[in-house]
Amino acid sequence: MLRLLTLLVLLLAAPALAQAPDPYGQLAGDGYAEIEAGVSGLAASGDPRADAILSALSDGRLLVRPADRTLLIRQGGTLVDARTGAAAADSPDLKPVRANNRVRRAIEAARGQLDLASPDPGKRRIAADAVFKARDAAALPALDAALARETSATVRQALTEARAAVLLARPGTAETDRIGAIPAIQARGDGDAMGILRGLAADPSEAVRNAAARGIAAIETRLAILGALQNVWYGISLGSVLLLAAIGLAITFGVMGVINMAHGEMVMLGAYTTYGVQELIRTQAPSLFGWSLAISIPCAFLVAGLVGVLIERFIIRFLYGRPLETLLATFGVSLALQQGVRSIFGPTNREVGAPAFMSGAFDFYGLSITWGRMWIIAFALAVFLGLLFVLRKTSFGLKTRAVTQNRRMAAAMGIRTPYVDALTFGLGSGIAGIAGVALSQIDNVSPNLGQGYIIDSFLVVVFGGVGNLWGTLVAALTLGVVNKLAEPYVGAVLAKIGLLIFIILFIQKRPRGLFALKGRAVES
Repeated sequence: MLRLLTLLVLLLAAPALAQAPDPYGQLAGDGYAEIEAGVSGLAASGDPRADAILSALSDGRLLVRPADRTLLIRQGGTLVDARTGAAAADSPDLKPVRANNRVRRAIEAARGQLDLASPDPGKRRIAADAVFKARDAAALPALDAALARETSATVRQALTEARAAVLLARPGTAETDRIGAIPAIQARGDGDAMGILRGLAADPSEAVRNAAARGIAAIETRLAILGALQNVWYGISLGSVLLLAAIGLAITFGVMGVINMAHGEMVMLGAYTTYGVQELIRTQAPSLFGWSLAISIPCAFLVAGLVGVLIERFIIRFLYGRPLETLLATFGVSLALQQGVRSIFGPTNREVGAPAFMSGAFDFYGLSITWGRMWIIAFALAVFLGLLFVLRKTSFGLKTRAVTQNRRMAAAMGIRTPYVDALTFGLGSGIAGIAGVALSQIDNVSPNLGQGYIIDSFLVVVFGGVGNLWGTLVAALTLGVVNKLAEPYVGAVLAKIGLLIFIILFIQKRPRGLFALKGRAVES
């Protein structure tokens, strides 16, 4: 009796088994819909050769022999049978299996399903994201199985989001399941999640539409906050650049009262020094390229500092107390330096490479942080702290601060003010050269590089307080953040005009800036 029942079950199941689609046969079909079904079926079959076959299809290496519809994979100069992996003979009638955009999306989703069982959590996370974007209903069993065995909280969250996306995209999903899937999509909180929820606007269920509307409102609020935080980050990045460009000017302007219109050219010299160092390393010691920026920092400081000392000794020291003549003379020096660089390097932009550690970006709670900008911010703060140490903890710094506060009294106490002037001007110019090293990574290295920062540098110095380093830091970061927060609403040009008007009005109320140095009034 048992044998008869077993035979009856087999006879009843035989038609269904006979009608079960063969994914290999579907991949060898003529229509894109059949090929797409073969891709999904192969991923669900658990075949150990599925990944190799899908990779070959994606790369255009999967071939079909029309005579017997056999699938072959081209591996270099050889052919192997896709089903068995055995070597196969070449044939002139082989044709590539075609793939359109829909098939390629199916391939991406199928390979994502296969990677859901990978031992590497990173691969499982990428696979979950691929399934989320494809939203293929055939991946649902694989997702359920992956969720049941997943131990990583991050990957589990990604799998939950992918499952929710599949449920919302699959026709016939129960209303309670659709409503239950919406919070997972809302928690993702990005543009893809917004697109999925907006697609539910035409859902026949009012409860689903209301839940989707609440999710959209929450995501919009989150994206608005993230956008503002991203602009704050951009502002801090811009502020660090302004700090590097202005900190040297704050010293020279504070000690000597010299309006140095050639300060931007010191930045330009630092950038071209970086270019020269990199070219020398490329030709003489390519293995040191990763250290090129570190080598360029002292070189740029020495080159720009030496030029600054020469300018002070041969031009500026004859013009103290004559601000208009000093402004005109330094403006002429800036034009001469620009033309000199054009004559040596040419008028075109020069490429300065970035080391590996400054390339790429990473995600920080939804914010896109580039490594290059982050290193520049850290570098700007390091330069600021180093300069603060020099001015606060060294004999030269003590003399510089004495000259800044009261030049006549410092000279009466035996301080050689011309010596302090020359070294201070050289120090400020050298720091501008260091700024050029950083700016070479984010701006075009050209003879006009410094002109883009000289006006903003003066605004930072005047706003923060002449000769005050802390004021320069606060002013640079404040102007950078305010500028970037205003740009989305009024545009870059109007944002700069608004800042200029604000500073003009501000210095009418506080002529000495945010942090005025004590003792400067003694000189009046």
